Amino acid sequence: MRLYSSVFEHNGEIPSQYTCEGSDTSPPLEWSGVPAGTESIALIVDDPDAPVSSAASQVWVHWVVFNLPKMTTGLPEGIRDLPKTGTHGKNSWKRAAYGGPCPPSGRHRYAFKLYALDALVDLEQPTKEELESAMQGHIVAQAALIGTYEKHG
Repeated sequence: MRLYSSVFEHNGEIPSQYTCEGSDTSPPLEWSGVPAGTESIALIVDDPDAPVSSAASQVWVHWVVFNLPKMTTGLPEGIRDLPKTGTHGKNSWKRAAYGGPCPPSGRHRYAFKLYALDALVDLEQPTKEELESAMQGHIVAQAALIGTYEKHG
């Protein structure tokens, strides 16, 4: 599987309009190569450079999306209403929505992680950790796109 965006390259800078210094809307994302046997798609966006606890797995979460239809090939810029069965989970702001990069200092990496799953996930607004737990044993394929951002103001 391959995940990409028309507004930034892998390891490239995320344009400020998709951050807290801009309109804070989600960037456009596209993917290809979803394998046979996929029943749903999930997306997690987090900041591995922003730990929220001493546990390495606990980092700031910007977006949790799951149960996207298997035929979905992307999400448009600024999406609010997800396709059909798609559902938002909770980010670190405790909102079921996208929250853009807003690093407290320095340049941070933002990991956009896409998962092809062999099942739908039976959860209602899960956290990243709850979704990852539910996905165990159901991941058919995955892809990642890394963007970076440093505040300008």
